[in-house]
Amino acid sequence: MDGILNINKPPGKTSFSIVALVRRLSGERRVGHAGTLDPMATGVLPVCLGQGTRVTEFLVAATKAYQAQIELGVTTDTYDASGKIIQRQDPSQISQSQFESALASFRGSIAQTPPMYSAVKHQGKRLYQLAREGVIVNRESREIRIDKLELMDWQPPFATIEVVCSKGTYIRSLANDLGEALGCGATLKELTRLRCGPFHIQDSVSVPRLEEAFRHGNWQSYSYPIDTVLQHLAAVMVNDNEAQIIKNGGSLVLEDYDSLAKPAPLNRCRAYNHDGRFLGILCFNSKKGQWQPKKVFL
Repeated sequence: MDGILNINKPPGKTSFSIVALVRRLSGERRVGHAGTLDPMATGVLPVCLGQGTRVTEFLVAATKAYQAQIELGVTTDTYDASGKIIQRQDPSQISQSQFESALASFRGSIAQTPPMYSAVKHQGKRLYQLAREGVIVNRESREIRIDKLELMDWQPPFATIEVVCSKGTYIRSLANDLGEALGCGATLKELTRLRCGPFHIQDSVSVPRLEEAFRHGNWQSYSYPIDTVLQHLAAVMVNDNEAQIIKNGGSLVLEDYDSLAKPAPLNRCRAYNHDGRFLGILCFNSKKGQWQPKKVFL
C-alpha cells in the first residue's frame, strides 16, 4: 500500500472526500493528499498511501501548473464563482493588449495576500471560518513566485490563462488582483490543475476508473513508487554494509559521493542498494562531513 496515486479530481468534490474514498477502497489508514484543490477545481490531486505519506512535503513544495478561466467585470467574496457577487462592472473597455500588459506585472516573485475564504490560520482559527461569521481580518501578504503566466484564449468577458507557480499561490487571489489592476474586477470562473511536481494531468486517473481498478484488484497499475517525487535529488548507490548503517539510523562517509553535498538540493540525496531498492533520503552534515538518514524506507 506504499505509493502515490495521480488522481484527476472531478468538480464538486473536496480534496478530503477523495482521500476518504481512497482510504475506504484501499483499506489503508495512512492516506493523504499533497495540496488542496477547491471543490470547484479539477485536475491533478496526488494522493499518497502508506509510507508515501512521508514524502508529501516534497509534493506540497513542488511547482504547480494551472489552466484558469477568469471572468472580467465580476467580483465575489470568495474570489471565485462559488462566492457571492459583491460587485459588477462593465469590462468592455478592456482590450486583449491591456489584459496581457496586466499579466506581465504578476510574473516573477510577487507579494500575494491570501483570500479570506482560505485555510490559512489567524489566531488559531481558519480564515474561512471567520469569513463565514462575517469577520474580516487583515492578512499578511506572502512572497510567491510565478514562473509562467500566459494568455491562452481571449473571449471577453472571459480570459483563459496558464499559470506555473510556486507553492502557496492562490489562483483565486491572482484573478481578483488582476481585476483590481484592470479596474473592472474579476473572479475565477474555472480552474484545472495541469501538473503537481512530476505528475501531469494527461497521466492522471479518473475516480470511476480508479474505483473499477480497486474492484478488479489491479489498482497498483496506477500507483507510482515513492521516489517518483524525489527525482530532483541526486541518487547514490550504497553497499550492503552502508545499507545496514542507513537502516539503523547511523551516519556514514560516502567518499565517492561527497561531491554531491554542494550541488544536491538542500544537501540531500536518494540512496539505493545494488538491487535498485530505494532505501531513503540522506542529508549531508557539513560539520561532521557525513551523510545522515533523513527518512528511511526499509
